[in-house]
Amino acid sequence: MTEHLDILGIGTAAVDDLLYVDHFPVPDSKITIKDSIRQGGGQTATAMAAAARQGARAAFCCRLGLDELSDYTIRELEKEGVNCSFCIRDSEGSPYHSIIIVDLSTTTRTILHSGGNVAPPADLITPELIKHAKILFLDDNTRMAGIKAAQIARSMRIPIVADIEVDPPSEAKDLIPLVDHLIINAELGQILSGENQCDKMATSLCSEGRTCCVVTAGKLGCWFSQNGQEAQHIPAFEVNVIDTTGCGDVFHGAYTAAIARGHDIRQAVVIASASAALKAAKPGGRLGIPSLVEVEDFIRHVSYS
Repeated sequence: MTEHLDILGIGTAAVDDLLYVDHFPVPDSKITIKDSIRQGGGQTATAMAAAARQGARAAFCCRLGLDELSDYTIRELEKEGVNCSFCIRDSEGSPYHSIIIVDLSTTTRTILHSGGNVAPPADLITPELIKHAKILFLDDNTRMAGIKAAQIARSMRIPIVADIEVDPPSEAKDLIPLVDHLIINAELGQILSGENQCDKMATSLCSEGRTCCVVTAGKLGCWFSQNGQEAQHIPAFEVNVIDTTGCGDVFHGAYTAAIARGHDIRQAVVIASASAALKAAKPGGRLGIPSLVEVEDFIRHVSYS
């Protein structure tokens, strides 16, 4: 019998090779790599790693291949305690492979990715799979599998949290209306809502029966609306930023884990914001994911920006 899960995540996995440089290279130049590391990445995979590190019983479902990058993906998630038994592996699947150039002078990063066939076949998404989860987590690369999973979850009254990035696949237009907790950045918020202010974006995108919409805006913090009510602002926490890779994914995972533990939405957003800030102080997408104890201590002692 499948164990009860706090969160089932269906979505993207990546392997990130990070290159740290003093400044982003200009054309026809030569530049020294100050440091390089490999870490696991991907929207849902990193969110599940973050949720598991903060105590959630998390599982991950993805289409992976038979290659070393897929082996690495599974190995790194299982180290975090994420259940990967729902992953499908065949000759056509693959995680994304990203080369990430991190500019140490500006703490910005540029992602160059290749590969990526992560959406499981839709016929493998069944009520038997979904019913064991307290919360379903999806991203925009789930395509038809994500839509089917969301439809099943709604029929079972299982809340759906989703991470949708800018310029998503076409299927996202059918997925977004099914999402109970939509967490997006301000760029996509403007596109979807037609609004120019983050608070109005959050309220507009939460006005049609959605439980919550969170709009994130980096150093400006984030805004969230519950059930279409006036949006509230959570300022960003102050940290010494090293690398913002994975901050959004960690925000999503920490938020979902907090909701699964029974926190209210404001508490979940604060925990997610603090988790993302702590991650930003460490290199790569997963090295800096904090435990729940670390987050709670940070919130008690560190000020907002």
